[in-house]
Amino acid sequence: MSGGRHKIPVKSPEELRRMRAACRLAATVMDAVAAAVRPGITTRALDELAERMIAEGGGRPAFKGYRGYPCSTCISVNEELIHGIPGPRVIVPGDIVSVDLGVELNGMLGDVARTIGVQPVRGDHARMLATVEEAFAAACRVVRAGARVGDISHAVQSLCEARGYGVVRDYVGHGIGRQLHEPPQIPNFGTAGSGPALPAGATLAIEPMITLGGHAVKVLADQWTVVTQDGAACAHYENTVLVTETGCEILTVAAKQPE
Repeated sequence: MSGGRHKIPVKSPEELRRMRAACRLAATVMDAVAAAVRPGITTRALDELAERMIAEGGGRPAFKGYRGYPCSTCISVNEELIHGIPGPRVIVPGDIVSVDLGVELNGMLGDVARTIGVQPVRGDHARMLATVEEAFAAACRVVRAGARVGDISHAVQSLCEARGYGVVRDYVGHGIGRQLHEPPQIPNFGTAGSGPALPAGATLAIEPMITLGGHAVKVLADQWTVVTQDGAACAHYENTVLVTETGCEILTVAAKQPE
C-alpha cells in the first residue's frame, strides 16, 4: 500500500528481529495467494486466504481498517493499479492481478506486492511484468547507507521509461516498520543524488508502478481503487528492504522449507 520531510527512522536490533518475522510471514502469505490466482477464483476468495494465513501465523492484516480500508489485501486487476477492493470479481484467463498485502506481527510491519499474469498472458503484459520486477532490482542496486532517495527514484524511472512504460507519479514507496507509512516518501521518478540520505538500519517499502500507457491515474467512486486514466494495463511490484552499510537486504522473503 502506498503512503514529509521528517527524519528517517532507524530500527534497533530487536525491532529488526521482529520485523524480519513480520516480513517472512507477509512473503509466505504472498507466495500462497499468488499460487492461488487462477481463472474462476474470486478476488474475495484470495483475500480470505490471505486473512486466514496471516491469523494462523500470529499476525494481523495491516491494511484492514487502515484509514477505513475494508479488507486484508488490495487486489487490482488489469487497468487497476493499486488499492482495489476484493469482492465478487472472478479472475479470467489473460488477466493480470496485482496483490498487495501488509502484516503486523509483534508491533512491526512488512509490506509486499506482486502482479501475477493469468495464462494465456499477452506478450506486452509479460514484458511489463518482467520490467517492473527488474525496476525493483535496479533500485536495490543503488541502495546503501549514504545513498539518496533520488537514487532509487532515478533507477526506476530511467529503466522503465527507456523501455517505453509510463511511470506513475501520484503514488510512492515509503519507509515502514513501526507504522505502515514512515519517512521517507520514495517516488518512482526523480533525480539521482537528490532527496534525503538513507541511514543504515532504515527499512523501506520500494514499489515500482508502471503502465503500458500514460502515467496519469484516477480514483474510482469507491474512493479506493486507483486506475489508469487511459485504461492501459499496469503493474506493481514491492518488497520491504533493510538499508545496510554496503547495500540492502530484502526482508519480504519466505523462510526456506527443509529439503
